[in-house]
Amino acid sequence: MRSDQPAGDRVVGAPGNLPLELDAFVGRSAELAGLARALRDGRLVTVTGAGGVGKSRLAARAAAGAAPRDGVWRVELAAVRDPEFVPYALVEALALTDHTTRPPRETLLGRLDGRRVLLVLDGFEHLVEVCAPLVTELLRRLPGLRVLAVGRRPLGVAGERLFPLAPLAEDEAVALLRDRAAQLGVPLDGGGDLVAAGEVCRRLEGIPLAIELAAGRLGALSPARLLERLDDRFRLLTGGGRDALPRHQTLRTAIGWSHELCAPRERLLWSRLSVFAGSFDLEAVEYVCGGDGLVADDVLDVLTRLLAQSVVVREETAAGTRYRMLDTLRAYGAGWLEAAGDATRLRRRHRDWYVGLATWCELEWFSPRQGEVAARVDAELPNLRWALEYCLTEPDDSQLALYLAGSLWFCWVGCGRLSEGRRWLERSVELASQEPGHEQSRLKALWVLGYVAVLQGDRVPALGVLQECREEAERLANPTAVAYAEHRTGCLALVSDDLPRAETLLRSALERYQEIGELNSNVLMGQVELAMARAFQGDLAEAVRLCEEVRRVCEDHGERWSRAYALFVLGYAAWSEGDTAGARALLGECLRTAHAFHDLLGSVLAFELLALVTATEGDPAEAAVLQGAAAGLWPSVGLPLFGSAHYNRPHECCAELARQRLGDARYEECVRIGERLERETAVARALERCPVRSPELPGAARGSVRHARGGDPASATHQPAASPTRKGGETAG
Repeated sequence: MRSDQPAGDRVVGAPGNLPLELDAFVGRSAELAGLARALRDGRLVTVTGAGGVGKSRLAARAAAGAAPRDGVWRVELAAVRDPEFVPYALVEALALTDHTTRPPRETLLGRLDGRRVLLVLDGFEHLVEVCAPLVTELLRRLPGLRVLAVGRRPLGVAGERLFPLAPLAEDEAVALLRDRAAQLGVPLDGGGDLVAAGEVCRRLEGIPLAIELAAGRLGALSPARLLERLDDRFRLLTGGGRDALPRHQTLRTAIGWSHELCAPRERLLWSRLSVFAGSFDLEAVEYVCGGDGLVADDVLDVLTRLLAQSVVVREETAAGTRYRMLDTLRAYGAGWLEAAGDATRLRRRHRDWYVGLATWCELEWFSPRQGEVAARVDAELPNLRWALEYCLTEPDDSQLALYLAGSLWFCWVGCGRLSEGRRWLERSVELASQEPGHEQSRLKALWVLGYVAVLQGDRVPALGVLQECREEAERLANPTAVAYAEHRTGCLALVSDDLPRAETLLRSALERYQEIGELNSNVLMGQVELAMARAFQGDLAEAVRLCEEVRRVCEDHGERWSRAYALFVLGYAAWSEGDTAGARALLGECLRTAHAFHDLLGSVLAFELLALVTATEGDPAEAAVLQGAAAGLWPSVGLPLFGSAHYNRPHECCAELARQRLGDARYEECVRIGERLERETAVARALERCPVRSPELPGAARGSVRHARGGDPASATHQPAASPTRKGGETAG
């Protein structure tokens, strides 16, 4: 772990996403105190300094001590290449999942309003033109927000307090070198070692990254020998004199010296690793960087040596072991890659790997590895964005852009990234429309785009895109794309309360899927949506039959996401038969799964129905709190309950029952309590009474619906029982 980069997982028990420190933080006590004062006195503080001077590590340590009420959130911008996606990166880092059509800037303003948050913007210097006005607007409109920016230059906006960071003092630099040497099992206790260590630190001008790189060599070189090799490098660059290099050259010299000490294959891998954005895993390195002088089987060996030399750092994440290179070292490697004339080939290999990864993830989404896929996509998002950007900028890659944006439907729809997904899909479709020959690839992107628009409640554009997809699919004789276009148009009819049309389209789409042998999460979701249409029309028994079948297929294949929506329908059926305990267990499992996938729609529907169950059980105050929690989520989902009379009936039933028992004033008070709950807190509260394992499902729910105790039976009859559209397809187009 280098002094200028934090690593590890999120701080346990604290709001936010600051990483844990995996090695000792050495020195900087005066700077920490000064930065803490600056953060108390100002709302925008920017830590500036040369690359490798320790800005990120100091900022993370100071931010951890700030402890604002609603958390510290770090946004890593070094891996963001396209300025358009800066707001998306902020939304992602702040866990502000939003399914609506509003711009991410508006999401930030709406969701942070009234919250006390410290936002750490790290590595913004290549994005100043976008970050400066965005930060200004956020600070102007969000009085509870403070920003700690970290970069090599200021943002240059009004109210900015600059905190220039100098290199380490000599005693602190030596302490850092000794600490990192001790980690390698090389104690620097002897007088000669300490004298040489002090001179090494002076030659490196106290720059932490340079010292970390030097420490990585102490496993093979004594401090004296290390100093001798380093001194030779500096004499060469200063014409034989011993005058210090200018500070801006010192780090580059130290990096160059470390690069020279690398074996040829280590230098080769260093340069090739620069093609990644953010973190990467071993499989990606073996494919992208292997070959042409570096056998894939030897990559792990070479990567391990770069780890030992602090060129690469290791991270343990939800997606497994991953690796990362500091942007300073990445930029140095990129220069060598360009000089070798190999940059274009490596970018293409990077593109090919992530197109292949997206294909694998799409297929494995319908499998027991669904959770693994979600974690993998989360970790790989910077690289997937980088691959998409490359496809959109290369003249011959527009077909791959369509394919990649469409294949990632499960990322956009299932993992809470509708807004970003729609932007990639629109760009891909627009580019392809200017180039002939990509009609088949374009079909999948079209129905995925239409699906995303349906879920965002953007009905007119959704209908236009789906109609275009259907017409083109029929013209090109593509039965798979016809089925998906018909399916998504049925979803649109469902949320628009056109139930006869919805049922006709959904049944037709399911028949087409069966004819072509299509079975995946999309097909199962179509069946859940058909069940919903039947429930809305009064056939609750048929809705239960359809969803029990979906549940069995999902359990056979290890699918969890579609299953959650089937459990939602079955939970309603259990409540209808008076089995509130069974309904609560089913809905609790639905909510757990939806929340794990960042699926706001599934979460908010579960909240609404759990509120009704809670009111039926005789706790109207808690029911009103859950309705308030749902009300707090709907603005991030879209139009509350889709503006649908059918979806609104359980909500109205619950509200009527709770108002009768609490009175209007108390009911509204409880709703306001729920609205103020953070999402994690609201989910935990809703799940407190929900058993982990679901019971046996109801057989048919054929009898008359049992009304809530004390409520109006008529208001509880034939209420909506399932979710609308939450699917996309693996193989269409």
